[in-house]
Amino acid sequence: MTPWRTSPTHRQWLMKQADSLFDFFHYTSLNPNGGFFDLYDDGRPIGDLRQLHATTRMVHCMALGHLLGRPGAAAMVDHGMEYIWRGHRDSKHGGYMWSLDDAGPRDDTKQAYGHAFVLLAASSAKCVGHPLADKVLADVTEILETKFWEANPGVTSEEYGRDWSKISDYRGQNSNMHLTEALMAAFEATGEGEYLRKAESIASFIIGKHAAALGYRVAEHFDGAWAVDNDYRGSDIFRPSGSTPGHWLEWARLLLQLWVSGGKRLAWLPEAAEKLFRNSVTLGWDHEKGGFYYTINWDNSPRLRQKLWWPATEGIGAAHWLAAHNEDPFFEDWYRRIWGFSAMHLIDHKHGGWHPELGDDLKPQRGFFTGKPDIYHALQACLIPLYPVTGSLTKAMAGE
Repeated sequence: MTPWRTSPTHRQWLMKQADSLFDFFHYTSLNPNGGFFDLYDDGRPIGDLRQLHATTRMVHCMALGHLLGRPGAAAMVDHGMEYIWRGHRDSKHGGYMWSLDDAGPRDDTKQAYGHAFVLLAASSAKCVGHPLADKVLADVTEILETKFWEANPGVTSEEYGRDWSKISDYRGQNSNMHLTEALMAAFEATGEGEYLRKAESIASFIIGKHAAALGYRVAEHFDGAWAVDNDYRGSDIFRPSGSTPGHWLEWARLLLQLWVSGGKRLAWLPEAAEKLFRNSVTLGWDHEKGGFYYTINWDNSPRLRQKLWWPATEGIGAAHWLAAHNEDPFFEDWYRRIWGFSAMHLIDHKHGGWHPELGDDLKPQRGFFTGKPDIYHALQACLIPLYPVTGSLTKAMAGE
């Protein structure tokens, strides 16, 4: 089976999809008062709320756009970095606030999830030579080390008030997963080995210890002592109960990247990546209608049956990485299958962007989201297959 990633026609199609995403998000999302607008389905701006993960993801994606030579992308990086530093950053207590509007902070909590994306944005900004990158990198690295990092067991805590007061004992894998992504990006941007060591520590705890013990299904929720809490009931959109197959897929790609970034020292990583992927497509895929269920119960039955866009994008990236490092045609087949479903049901060919949520009838529905989600997941799905699987996407695009 000739891989699609080597097909000139498929590669042209991927770049066309990436360009479409840039066209939808680039020129309409800039908020002149700082940061970026969320967008309705047709691309019109929504209100004035700016959330930290959206600001930082836009910086990361526009850094990729700059590396592609897209006019105006550098200005978007500059606009976003300024807002991270002068808007989200808490000059009094340190750290980065979750959300702001034109009147000031809306949610001033300090979330590990958001700080992971500050690290990613600063790392990507450094790769394109932004003058604020080193300052933000140093600042967020210190915050992660002194406020969030828990040396035993070697993972990050979750959430604090603006003054770093305790909010809850909750611990979560999602913030740790995205921090793993960001730590690898920081390692590549700076060459500092401590970033890689922390990424390996998180992967060992979340996947090597806990996911392996659960048959390579990822535990999402933990208590304050870092014991798995499989009975946890959070909000369905932010902390759904059960397990999330999309995260198994995301981890599959990240584990392979970590294996490569670490000089292929840790032999358990590619095996774990393959097991996570195979489980996700066996247990998490709707074999009748297609698409990944949002969450499944611990008896492996679907819990939240909605088909969200981002698990498909993560499945594409994971399948590509596995196909590139494993000759089994199983992974190429799934790469094609997930793209086929996405092209038919998730990509909004009329307005641009991707539909965020489908119902059981595979029709777009309004549930968890208003408008179009940010560009981050879908753009990476389009670009990752175009570049060598030798590290992060930013590093590959920068030719380092």
